[in-house]
Amino acid sequence: MSSSPVALITGASRGIGRAIADELGTTHHLLLGGRDLTALAELSSSFPSAEPFAAELRDSGQVAAAVAGIPRLDVLVHSAGVLRMGSVAELSDDAWRESFEVNVFAVASLTRVLLPALRAAGGQVVTINSGSGYSSGAGSAAYSGTKFALRALTDALREEERGHGVRVSSIHPGRVATDMQEELHAWEGRDYRPEAWIQPDQVARAVRLAVDATRESTIETLSIRPSGIALA
Repeated sequence: MSSSPVALITGASRGIGRAIADELGTTHHLLLGGRDLTALAELSSSFPSAEPFAAELRDSGQVAAAVAGIPRLDVLVHSAGVLRMGSVAELSDDAWRESFEVNVFAVASLTRVLLPALRAAGGQVVTINSGSGYSSGAGSAAYSGTKFALRALTDALREEERGHGVRVSSIHPGRVATDMQEELHAWEGRDYRPEAWIQPDQVARAVRLAVDATRESTIETLSIRPSGIALA
């Protein structure tokens, strides 16, 4: 593994995760998280120093195999997630289960198995949360529920790890111009204009701010919202 600091980014193949990879790839050896090994290997070749981290995060066996060769880890960025919209009256048990398994349980599980490597490096955990981690509305009970839970998980982890030298940051972007946002607009029946929303690289720069904070400080929570300024 490279002598550069090491950053593992889940959901690294697209959207916010890919933007974070582009941002940290200039200074870190990247472990690019996702499920498609072939696609991740191809993506890895586009960075100065990177390799795939291929695993279904809900499969403890795959996760254990993937982390086995990581003795130390400087940055763990949780960016993988799913969006399941619908009212409480219509969402299926499977939709609820998948939402919490991907957005919360997988985060807790991967963090737990990587804490020894993070502690060894005096590392950092960054969770990509959402504005939905603070408020909810009609149709967003499942997604917001997971993001409220992720905020609680992150807050608890931060307090637990202070004595172990691991810093924990929570980034809360509002609507970001990604495939997920396009899907959300389709569900809402609204026209989608990606230029009207936060760009993924802006979220990546927020992660950079947290990662580059000097050791005596922590960016604990950072909220990013669309400005509402009309763009030409």
